[in-house]
Amino acid sequence: MGKLYYDSTLTVDFDDRVLAHLQIVIGAKLRRGESFYFSWKDDPAVGDGRSTIWLAPHIPLHYKYFGSRLPSLNRDWILALSASSNSASGLQIVPEPQAKAGGASADVE
Repeated sequence: MGKLYYDSTLTVDFDDRVLAHLQIVIGAKLRRGESFYFSWKDDPAVGDGRSTIWLAPHIPLHYKYFGSRLPSLNRDWILALSASSNSASGLQIVPEPQAKAGGASADVE
């Protein structure tokens, strides 16, 4: 279970695989100087609601992974998360698309 630290005031737990994909999408947007909302469903231990933060290039972020290896990345999931991040409601964790039929893997290392 990885952690996203936001502005030294908030810590959120995400699965390492989810966090790795989020890092790619968030990093791409912040590199371009874009600010946006990021929303997720809270764990039942913290109220089972939804949370939203405003991400901007000047707000410190820190990603901490539980595992020592980078999970394989699914290009289609990165594209789906990126599309979500460009919507009016901002980045939301969408379900991971399955690998494409025909033997072609969507994973990138």
